[in-house]
Amino acid sequence: MTHGTIKEIREAILSGDLGAIGALDMPESYRGVTVHADETGMFDGQHSRDKDPRKSLHVDEVPVPELGPGEALVAVMASAINYNTVWTSIFEPLPTFKFLQRYGKLSPLAKRHDLPYHVVGSDAAGVVLRTGPGVHNWKPGDEVVAHCLNVELEGPDGHNDTMLDSEQRIWGFETNFGGLAEIALVKANQLMPKPAHLTWEEAACPGLVNSTAYRQLVSRNGADMKQGDVVLIWGASGGLGSYATQYALNGGAIPVCVVSSPEKAEICRKLGAELVIDRNAEGYRFWKDEHNQDPKEWQRFGAKIRELTGGEDPDIVFEHPGRETFGASVYAARKGGTIVTCASTSGYVHQYDNRYLWMNLKRIIGSHFANYRESWEANRLIAKGLIHPTLSKTYSLDETGQAALDVHRNAHQGKVGVLCLAPEEGLGVRDPATRERHIDRINAFRGA
Repeated sequence: MTHGTIKEIREAILSGDLGAIGALDMPESYRGVTVHADETGMFDGQHSRDKDPRKSLHVDEVPVPELGPGEALVAVMASAINYNTVWTSIFEPLPTFKFLQRYGKLSPLAKRHDLPYHVVGSDAAGVVLRTGPGVHNWKPGDEVVAHCLNVELEGPDGHNDTMLDSEQRIWGFETNFGGLAEIALVKANQLMPKPAHLTWEEAACPGLVNSTAYRQLVSRNGADMKQGDVVLIWGASGGLGSYATQYALNGGAIPVCVVSSPEKAEICRKLGAELVIDRNAEGYRFWKDEHNQDPKEWQRFGAKIRELTGGEDPDIVFEHPGRETFGASVYAARKGGTIVTCASTSGYVHQYDNRYLWMNLKRIIGSHFANYRESWEANRLIAKGLIHPTLSKTYSLDETGQAALDVHRNAHQGKVGVLCLAPEEGLGVRDPATRERHIDRINAFRGA
């Protein structure tokens, strides 16, 4: 049996000869960003902030996995960094090998994922190389992006909302063969059309965060935002918040953007937001010490929001920092308001004063990624130029450790991209006319 090379695949894609992809032989191996099972103790005793992803993330040559029914192998032109890759790289809250071992027990096919290395990454833009039995909507040569919901749907629970599937996992975090690699293994129902006006790296960066923000804020499964809602958005210039800000503005809501620097405030204003709080400039200290919060600071924060909104409290609080901010979020939401949370980047154990929740009839909603329908709708908005990528900087595959460190230390804006098979930035645009119409918004985060 002859095996093709990664170079042949790349050349076919770069030349636009996508019809030839299916005729190329598959390579035996590819380069992927990995963590190693025998290194999960390397940061023991260190504080989270001191753990360095550059030490734990490797670029290894790994075998191409067997292709199963309902699956596809994708040549990845570009990917992006999400917080889950940071968590994977510092082995918190637990090493991801526990996820892979659990998945491996599900079936002989799932056993492929239980390996002593984990190819990470939950975003990808690229070209379909091969499809498994039972895949009819996609073929080799299709330009695609992948969302990160991995489901089995053999039980009843996921058939109303696939996020509730008993075997729901996040691809590249709770499964192997993720997107920070030259080739990725996905289920066919992760695939969506690549927006034609974007470059590979731009198309790769919305996936996880765009779909997450859509479900969290817009979907009936989340906050069900309506016109006129005041929406408090933490980290409004970051990966998630930059999309939440766009959805609020698109949907006729009033975003109140919380950021940590004048530069980040300026980005929010560039997106069209008018109400911005620089939390560092205001000097908020929601915690007196490690164990006690300061309600007076909640009150000061709430007063600042009302000053900006003309006396109104937030209908919706878009939460993802977690421990550091959650007490303030519950306090700040209006009577009958909603706090919708999808992450805990500053700590998983939240404390809040329940009197503000129960006596004021507020709701806390947990929101995790998005189902296929929500992801498709979110991607459609990108393709139509109604929501835009928030790519600020792009790294090479070999520099993924540094890219993850940037996100870990919050030294980034928007999304940080990673070139995989794409040899340089700026490739992959098929609709230059649409691109030209939206170029200022597409580039809003560049170099930030």
